[in-house]
Formats: sequence, C-alpha cells, structure tokens
Amino acid sequence: MLGCKAGLAQHRAMSHEPCLSLEQREFEAAALVAAHPPRFRHEAKRMIYEQASRTPQSGTIHYSRWAPGALPERLPAPKLHSAVVPDVFDYAGSDRGVWHLNFADPHLFIAYGSALLAQDELQVLEHPALGSLREALLAAQLPAVTEENTRPTPVLVAGVERRCVLDTSPDLDRPQGLYGNHFAKAPLAAIKSALRILSPPTHTNIIAMAAPVGRGRYSRAQLGGILLTAYTAFAAAAQISRRLWPEAAVEVRTGFWGCGAFGGNRTVMILLQLLAARLAQLDRLIVYSVTQSGVLDYESGVSALRSLLAASSLDPAIADLLQQVEERGYLWGVSDGN
Repeated sequence: MLGCKAGLAQHRAMSHEPCLSLEQREFEAAALVAAHPPRFRHEAKRMIYEQASRTPQSGTIHYSRWAPGALPERLPAPKLHSAVVPDVFDYAGSDRGVWHLNFADPHLFIAYGSALLAQDELQVLEHPALGSLREALLAAQLPAVTEENTRPTPVLVAGVERRCVLDTSPDLDRPQGLYGNHFAKAPLAAIKSALRILSPPTHTNIIAMAAPVGRGRYSRAQLGGILLTAYTAFAAAAQISRRLWPEAAVEVRTGFWGCGAFGGNRTVMILLQLLAARLAQLDRLIVYSVTQSGVLDYESGVSALRSLLAASSLDPAIADLLQQVEERGYLWGVSDGN
C-alpha cells in the first residue's frame, strides 16, 4: 500500500493549482477484499456478492481524494465533445481515460450495505471492492468523505473490477423494477433473475462527488460551489489519466447529478457540468439521460450554455458567466423519493 497526505493549509497555499491531492493510495485488489470484505447487511445484496465473488479479485486499485484550488478566471478555447445517451450507464468500451460518475453522499459509499439501491449503492453492488475500500479507509482512520469542512473533496478510484450487472428496469418478474426503494420489496427470485455475473470482470474508473442540497432560487454561492466541485473532480480525472494512460483521451460519463433525491435543476446541473468539463479541458463529456425525455433536459442545458457564451465576449470571465446564470433565476425542484 502506498500513500501520501497533504493538509488543507498546503491546499490554500497552492490555490493556483486546479486541485490538490489530499490522499493517494494504491491497493492490491485481492489483498484489499480479503482484509476488508464488504459488509452487505441486506440478504439480497449478500446473495449477489456471493455469486459475484467466486473468483478472486485482481489488479491494483488507485484511490485518491482531492481538494479544490481556484477556478480559472477565463474559459479556455473549446475542445470538448459532448453527447447524450438515452439510457443508464453500460460501462461499454475501454476503461483507459474513461471515468464514470458516482452520485455520492458526503460520506463515501455510506449506505452501500443497506436495503437502499439508488445509483451510489447500485454502483458499489456491481463493484464490490468499493465497499472494501470504504472499510479499509475507516480501519485506517482516514476520512471516508467527499466533503470536508463544507468544502468539496471528491474521491477518485481507478481500476476497480465490475463483477456483475443488475438490471433494475421493469420486467415480468419485477413489474416495478429494482431501482431505489423497489429493491428492498422485491422477492429474492426476482432479483436473481435480474443478475448477470461478468466473467471475466471488467474495470471501471469512478469519480465520487457529492451534490448540493437546496431549495427556492439558486444563489450565486450555490452555483459557484457546484461548478467548483465538478471542476475539481474533472481536473483530477484529467491529471490521473495523464499519468496512467498518457495517450488516451479523457472522457467523463455522467448524468443528472443531484437531480434525483436532492431535486436539483437538470438544466443547471448539465450547464455547470459542461462548463466544468471545458475548464478542466476534458476531451469528452457523455451524459446518460436514462430516458428519451431526459434528452430534452440535456439539450436545455446545452442551449443555456450556448446562449450565455453567445452573449459574452470571445474570452468570457467565469465570474461573469456565473452572475448571468444566477440572474436567470433557476429554481430547485423536488426530491424523487429515491
């Protein structure tokens, strides 16, 4: 295991950096899972883990946690390609330089072992070594968090095995599907019928960042905090990708971050993620909208950013763009109950 840690005082002294590493550690996956097996408390999750763990883990898991520096003052020249997919994550293709978002709680993977099955818990269920990672951090008395002292500290995990696929969509065996609160109510047989073991496992790179909570009209501070969180995480992904896969394009696959249980505004969250991706100089941002109707929400965010840039100078200041977003009076929505 390798590790290094830097304090927030160092982060403040180096605020010109896009992001600063707070911890970086490497874990041999087999040793990590053996020493810190995930603790699934729900019967169906234990069944899935047993089915998915019949072969040993392999490879190295790279863990890191990051603190923000300062946002760039200006928007760089565009190189970002963005697109929308009307589906859930399929994790298809190579993992080199490709990162999938985890819609995280401030406490990293905190509910993974429970009966809950929102996006965070589903991702850990399919990548069970993420549960082992949480247990290892807690055992080492390291912060298993994606926020600290009200500041974002997104977590990145590279090289974790995806060992199974759980289809949460409605079916004859599961007419309500398995997502969210439906998982806890589903018969074990229906869950078994939705499970597919991956042999061999694939590998995934994860960005865990917590979404904000609010109501009423978005404030300038909220908008700036959302942008800073996403920029820090995306810039860290670009930095790690350059080290692990120097020739690969950097791609982040995301969705309507913070727009489920927290009732975030989809237009705002797409707009700010697109802006963060440009600031971090990603090559691609792919948005998974789940449904065809979600494509319209993605297009609304794209259109909103396009209109902001059209009304600005060729070299727009980030502070001015955020001010214009605030003046549009975007409103928070309501929780979807998941």
